[in-house]
Amino acid sequence: MTSTISFLSDFGLQDEFVGVVHGVIAKLAPESRVIDVSHNIPRGDTRAGALAMMRAIQYLPEGVALVVVDPGVGSERKALALETPWGFFVGPDNGVLSPAVALAGGASKIVSIENPEARIPSPGETFHGRDVFAPAAALLASGEASIEELGPELSGDDVTPMLLPLPEVEDGVASGQCWWVDGFGNVETNVGPEELTAVGAKLGDEVSVSIGAKTHRLRWVSSYAEAPEGEVLLHVDSAGLIALAVNRGSAAKELRLAPGVNVKFSS
Repeated sequence: MTSTISFLSDFGLQDEFVGVVHGVIAKLAPESRVIDVSHNIPRGDTRAGALAMMRAIQYLPEGVALVVVDPGVGSERKALALETPWGFFVGPDNGVLSPAVALAGGASKIVSIENPEARIPSPGETFHGRDVFAPAAALLASGEASIEELGPELSGDDVTPMLLPLPEVEDGVASGQCWWVDGFGNVETNVGPEELTAVGAKLGDEVSVSIGAKTHRLRWVSSYAEAPEGEVLLHVDSAGLIALAVNRGSAAKELRLAPGVNVKFSS
């Protein structure tokens, strides 16, 4: 029985890269379905790729997650395949896999993809998505190879983690960071509703939100429609985290926010 391959990358859609990876998979695992999770991850942004797959993994069918955000392609960084209770993860050893792997139950086996029979020979070392990761994902999805056949086993200490900042609550202030700006301009933070509750805020309240030297009073609502058009608001997003949004607008533009900007909440 073949497995589904869920494919995420920073390739974009301007070039042929995504189509070529699909082609390799179609040749090696013609019965496997491929789900394109996203190919618009900012180029080389491993944290954005990691967060995107972490948000998505619980909604994807068990199978193989192919994640290619690989600014170190061609370097000595390892190519990994990991086995988890959810299925397999394939991608570069730069931390991009780590959060989703943890959410999927952790890795019971990790290998370095080194078997030349599981790779496509290439004169260059700049397209491992095609030459290394796609063949490995297809072989695992089709059952044509076991994870052990891809290469030597590694320990968890041999791979690169992704260290994500945690929110802090102290002296009535929840401090966090902007994690992600979606295509609508909604800004997700790493702060959860439990942190806002811990500083005395509740749904329906106005909350003080400090960004740099400016402090805004924003209402915590459950949906965009609860705020007038153009109003900046707080809500719990689809990942269960506190996000800043504008009804029919962009919080990122309105408040000049981007991933990595620090933000503080108080009642």
